[in-house]
Amino acid sequence: MPASSASMTRYILGRILQLVPVLWLISTIIFVVMHMLPGDPAELMLAGAEGGAITPERLAELKREMGLDDPLLVQYMRFLANAAIGDLGSSVRFRLPVSELIADRFGSTLALSLCGLAISVAVGVPLGMIAAMRQNSAADAFTMALSYVGASMPVYWLGLLLILFFSFNLGWFPPAGADDWRSLVLPSTTIGLVAAGLIARLVRSSMIEVLREDYIRTGHAKGLSAATVLWRHGLKNAMIPVITMIGLQFGGMLAGAVVTETVFSRPGVGRLVVNAILAKDYPLVQGCVIFLAFVYLAVNLVVDIAYAWLDPRIRYGR
Repeated sequence: MPASSASMTRYILGRILQLVPVLWLISTIIFVVMHMLPGDPAELMLAGAEGGAITPERLAELKREMGLDDPLLVQYMRFLANAAIGDLGSSVRFRLPVSELIADRFGSTLALSLCGLAISVAVGVPLGMIAAMRQNSAADAFTMALSYVGASMPVYWLGLLLILFFSFNLGWFPPAGADDWRSLVLPSTTIGLVAAGLIARLVRSSMIEVLREDYIRTGHAKGLSAATVLWRHGLKNAMIPVITMIGLQFGGMLAGAVVTETVFSRPGVGRLVVNAILAKDYPLVQGCVIFLAFVYLAVNLVVDIAYAWLDPRIRYGR
């Protein structure tokens, strides 16, 4: 019997409440780390905007405007209070609200992550199933070798390799930018193939275990076709641990697209974070990290809720 609506609601509310201390800890860590870095963001901002000599009067005025002349504890409490109501502050470099900058670039990161996830599932699940159905065969060894190669390749190395071959040698896809769908092919393939190796290995191990269950033998004994037993009964149960991996991979793609977006010069949130760190843009770095952490935690919450559909035996905690 599926989990009741009341228990599901309690579970979801409990998980949402658990996000609060995690986000607070992440916010505190990034706040401390950013303020430990050398350099003055006000000086960097004036140097970039005005150039030439920076007068002490102008520097002091800008620090007052930005609140950087307040004690560190005051800045920290103000940051937490604003973040609690969804105000992530304004970028030092762009002089725009952080939420506006994130919203402007998150679409690019989301498109990259969704396409990468689709490629990883489309490649990893069939490879894992082939390996499980032909366990200890040449096909099993070959597919697992491919998965190990994919999982072990650094993202930046694979990205550069794809650029060299498909952009410079063949000229099929642009090497950088985010102009149209063609510019999405290489970066999404890069992160998709790396994740596909992990998914394939997990699908194989999970599917091998499921194929040994009694209900699989019962399905064959009832005269059901091999495809029905495999896809309708076997795969659904084998996908329970795989869904966890897929969710973690998707959250990782959203929160960790820094390398891919940098290699392919895509204007996403990951690249925005890198540029903000280099510019000592405290509010922008803090806002991006909090947002990406929230997205990662939210994806994992959705994955946990999806278990109820995949396995009705799961009960949500008291």
